[in-house]
Amino acid sequence: MEDRRMALVGYDGAELLDIACVTTSLTLANRLGARPAYGVSVATPGNRAIVCDSGLRLDGRRSLERLKGPLDTLIVSGGLGHEAAADNPRIVGHVRRLARESRRVASVCTGATVLAAAGLLNGKRATTHWWYAEQLAAAYPDVTVDPAPIYVRDGRVSTSAGVTSALDLTLAFIEEDHGAQLARAVARGLVTYLQRPGNQAQMSMFTATPAPTNNLVGRAVDHIAGHLAGDLTATTLAAEAGVGERHLTRLFVEHLGRTPGRYVRDARTEAAAHLLTSTSLSVANVAARCGFKTAETLRQAFVSRYGIPPSRYRATQGGPAT
Repeated sequence: MEDRRMALVGYDGAELLDIACVTTSLTLANRLGARPAYGVSVATPGNRAIVCDSGLRLDGRRSLERLKGPLDTLIVSGGLGHEAAADNPRIVGHVRRLARESRRVASVCTGATVLAAAGLLNGKRATTHWWYAEQLAAAYPDVTVDPAPIYVRDGRVSTSAGVTSALDLTLAFIEEDHGAQLARAVARGLVTYLQRPGNQAQMSMFTATPAPTNNLVGRAVDHIAGHLAGDLTATTLAAEAGVGERHLTRLFVEHLGRTPGRYVRDARTEAAAHLLTSTSLSVANVAARCGFKTAETLRQAFVSRYGIPPSRYRATQGGPAT
């Protein structure tokens, strides 16, 4: 049985983690029994070693110019060198050529810029690292850029968000090719607690911190994170912060892009997602721990944020059974 031929395009200034997330996941899938196995190679211009944006050198395994299809999947890595790669007609031309000979085409992070330069995202919805979303949208108006999801699949073309979202996209490919059981085994082997669905937001509530210049908002966010099951109404938060409710709302919208009530709901929902996949608590108990009055309230928040109910989320993300 022939391997699934997978080619990952690298170039000077590529992000090493963009590449490693893909190659390590697929190699582990092979060790865990993927059949047909993945035949993974890194293709670089002239088969030369590339200098990643961290300064580390990475040897290529294939010459981009000499690589020929058919390929199962073509993936373009991202990195700080993405603009130079997108401006290089040889790289763009060979990506365009290989895309015609591939069943699936994908990019990691800012690799979407190269796909866009090759015309492969025209008329499609795509994502990229949130830092570069506006830049991509401005440079390629025929692409519908959505900066929120961790990955987007539009037909046979997929784009993923920043850096480690490559793990999520690769796990999705493994599940598509070999089933959910193998994908979850790979996720466990990589010690990633959650195989996230593509529509999950790039920025976690607990890593997207407010502007450091506003200590009041920072203190309010810290209070929310430590008291999810408590009284977190806007009135209570304003009293805790020692300001008026309208003033607190203005600061939240200015620094976090949402009202205190919306921030609290999102934080509780994300915390519930973590408990669903890392504990065997019932949905009702998860709801109570995260400050939702009832399991139905949690269900409504979950459907709004993730598009599926909590029970389905737990089942598809490999969480402990209740």
